[in-house]
Amino acid sequence: MTTTTAPARPATNRRWSRLLLMGPAFVAAIAYVDPGNVAANLTAGANYGYLLVWVLVAANAMAVLVQYQSAKLGLATGLSLPEILGKRLGTRRRRLYWVQAEVVAGATDMAEVIGGAVALNLLFGLPLLAGGLIIGLASMLLLALQSARGQKSFEYAILILLGVIAVGFVSGLFVNPPDAGGALSGLVPRFEGTDTVLLAASMLGATVMPHAIYLHSALARDRHGFSEDPAVRTRLIRATRFDVAGALMLAGVVNIAMLLLAASSLRGIEGTDTIAGAHAAVTSALGPVIGVVFAIGLLASGLASTSVGCYAGATIMGGLLKIRVPLLTRRVITLIPALIILGAGIEPTLALVLSQVLLSFGIPFALIPLIRLTGKRDVMGIHTDSLALKLAGWTSATLIVGLNCVLIVLTITGQS
Repeated sequence: MTTTTAPARPATNRRWSRLLLMGPAFVAAIAYVDPGNVAANLTAGANYGYLLVWVLVAANAMAVLVQYQSAKLGLATGLSLPEILGKRLGTRRRRLYWVQAEVVAGATDMAEVIGGAVALNLLFGLPLLAGGLIIGLASMLLLALQSARGQKSFEYAILILLGVIAVGFVSGLFVNPPDAGGALSGLVPRFEGTDTVLLAASMLGATVMPHAIYLHSALARDRHGFSEDPAVRTRLIRATRFDVAGALMLAGVVNIAMLLLAASSLRGIEGTDTIAGAHAAVTSALGPVIGVVFAIGLLASGLASTSVGCYAGATIMGGLLKIRVPLLTRRVITLIPALIILGAGIEPTLALVLSQVLLSFGIPFALIPLIRLTGKRDVMGIHTDSLALKLAGWTSATLIVGLNCVLIVLTITGQS
């Protein structure tokens, strides 16, 4: 009796199969191009030119590592990070942990609604409160799409918005290209006074977001499921590397483009310490068309990121408290703080900056457990982090937590 073996799949087919597995990381990547990033990156470029380009490059490299480990955790265990922590923590600690995680998710969501409201004000002159309501309603439609049509449809919608964000913030560079020598010099790590340390910490805090760490483990698991076959899990984890690398590379390009745009077109211009002022300066320097495209990019950023933030909050609550609140109900509840801030007349950019400080408190609570869990064989089995990955993970965690501690201290003490 003769047996035949199936021919090996061509390399082209393997590449296409990897592409079909991509998606979850692009949803998580929205956290890296939200209105908080816009505020931090434009401020860095307008005030210090190309000095802090290296911060974005380093932060993006760390983000690739962190998001890959989060996705790997979900695929290797079949559980999200909040679910694993919910199983391991006692009742009191679990509830306290949920409180801080929920505050972080709420602060994130609030910032995104505010950013979207600012964009509608810039585009149509709408009052901020009315803009916040519209952003809330639009995000409900996105979340309703996820509930009715499943995660893939939600991913496609987010991918389209991510494309709009990329066009919105990259297009200005074609009108006024940055100085290549200056941009390259910005890759050399250095600071120029306490202000630049504070700004670097803000940029990092706006880049590595706690809610994205919690969410990505659930996104990867929900998209691909959990397989008992180690070979299948290994294949999925390998494919996830391409998903994470592609998504975070795009987010990194957009972030760096924001800083380069500000460095080349806004340097030394008064009023660029607010998003509205930066938009006015972009319009004046590059023309009304680029100004409109910029505002559309900000609108897409706020709309996409607030939907993802609400999704993350539901994941956190479900994992830690085992309570499932419908996404639309949650959207209504979490919209209230942002509307109160917008209605009270608080300067939107200030609210965004303060939200980034609040997020800094939550980073260690998400990042350190993730690095610990992915390094445990009893959790990950054969997918445990290698020694090199463990070292890279703890090094990144130390740098991220350290810089965010600097941000907190400098903000509280009011140094400048």
